[in-house]
Amino acid sequence: MIAAPDALSSSANPEEKLARLGELLVSMGKLSARDLDRAASAREETGGVLGPVLVNLGLVSEADVAQAEAQLLGLPFVSVDDFPALAPDVEGLQSDFLRTHHVYPLRLDETSLTVAMAVPDDAFILKALELATGLTIHPCVALESDIDKALASNDEEVEADEAPGFELDAGDFVEHLKDLASEAPVIRMVNQIIGRVTDLRASDIHLEPFDDGLHVRYRVDGVIYTSEIVSPQLSAAVNSRVKLMAHLDIAERRLPQDGRIKTRVKGRELDLRVSTIPTVHGESVVMRVLDRSSVRYSLEAMGFAPDNLEHFNQLLARPHGILLITGPTGSGKTTTLYTALSKLDASAYKIITVEEPVEYQLEGINQIQVHQQIGLTFASALRSILRQDPDIIMIGEMRDGETAQIAVQSALTGHLVLSTLHTNTAAGAIVRLQDMGVEPYLITSSVNGVLSQRLVRRLCEHCKQPYEPSPSVVLSSGLQRMGLSPPHLYKAVGCEHCRQSGYAGRCGIHELLVIDDSMRHGILDGLDASSLHTKATAAGMHTLYEDGLRKVAAGITSLDELLRVTQDNTDA
Repeated sequence: MIAAPDALSSSANPEEKLARLGELLVSMGKLSARDLDRAASAREETGGVLGPVLVNLGLVSEADVAQAEAQLLGLPFVSVDDFPALAPDVEGLQSDFLRTHHVYPLRLDETSLTVAMAVPDDAFILKALELATGLTIHPCVALESDIDKALASNDEEVEADEAPGFELDAGDFVEHLKDLASEAPVIRMVNQIIGRVTDLRASDIHLEPFDDGLHVRYRVDGVIYTSEIVSPQLSAAVNSRVKLMAHLDIAERRLPQDGRIKTRVKGRELDLRVSTIPTVHGESVVMRVLDRSSVRYSLEAMGFAPDNLEHFNQLLARPHGILLITGPTGSGKTTTLYTALSKLDASAYKIITVEEPVEYQLEGINQIQVHQQIGLTFASALRSILRQDPDIIMIGEMRDGETAQIAVQSALTGHLVLSTLHTNTAAGAIVRLQDMGVEPYLITSSVNGVLSQRLVRRLCEHCKQPYEPSPSVVLSSGLQRMGLSPPHLYKAVGCEHCRQSGYAGRCGIHELLVIDDSMRHGILDGLDASSLHTKATAAGMHTLYEDGLRKVAAGITSLDELLRVTQDNTDA
């Protein structure tokens, strides 16, 4: 005999059952009425079953449908955690029948058998189970994928003896990852993680696996903090979803991979540079956010002081030579380069860039993407573009001596070259070029100037609080030496507008080293970075810290923030 509640027998009309299933999902808050109408239309076109159609459209998960169906039929829902480690051995039941009809035995006693079923109201399967076993059948609702996984696990030892099975197991695992990554809850979770960057104004998303789960961290205004922890059960699925979106190989978890995701979040186009790397707890994923709408093509808006802005514009106006921008990763060098290029008249000049990667596309400018795998390096691209008759060349980064040498030759043959270097000070860039093998006399002939920059957080305009600095602070900070003695400074407090951080947005601080006759003599005399820096400040160059003090005095940032950013600005 089949033990089934009245709700099961009342589901004889399939159309009525499907309608009730849809209405129940809506009432449970798993689905909107509009989405249900869309799924119903899709079902009519394809002739499929409502539940799988909803899952395939990404509107609900397989578990949502199964739980709703269990409630509709008045049957218990069982998860894979409730399955016995080993299914009871039931005489008369063939494993092929169980696999074909997605049935898993749960409990067996003298007169009855409790089974997990993917389709618990299938009268044919229930009658077949009753005839084969001679027992009363108690059906429960379970996920088809859970049942199949449990049946496969039950036969694992036998299958391992029959075949090596490595390729099959790996393929099954990849398919399982794809299935997990395609479930609606995982899709929603990843969309929420990415969508949060617009509210937080985040520049990077970090997905870091640890014992307790996947730590989701955001870098906001240069400072990183933890947002949430995804459970260990979903960690692999979340990472796999990101890799699928970035068109990466989800089966490859031993080697680093790089990809790109293009998406729209709240009406804004976002490009995400995706990087994965294996760790002891799984793959760590970092998504660098490239928000085109956040790029300010204005040097004034980036925090250039009037004197630095005037000298920088003069360097940009020169017909040839090298203009370098230095600073650590994340200090805004690329944004400054793009802003400088946008000031130039692309219709009057032939401008070519070589970048890795091309972060933002600029109108009227020829941009080349470096591809190391096929031999298109910075150096090889530079050699080729010199035959393209450019007026202005932008090199994303000088990484080696060959690139530096070609850049110098380009400057000497009448081209304006813009590029970046990783040094802490402007003067340090001169010594770095010498370390790359560029002779001092070539540096003095080709380099026009070096801009070093950092980004400091702006104080939140809604909650910044004025205070009167003590005389000792005014003296020790250098405010008095620079003739900056404001009646009060400002400190960070924190409010709802800045999410209690006290800061909102960032502003650049700069030191601009112009290569004049005095600096040329110092370079030719072989002065080190520290001596060149001292020589430049004696000639009137404002250091990063001094430029930052001007922002502190103006109430743009705090003294604590300036000290945090400039505490180590020396080049060994």
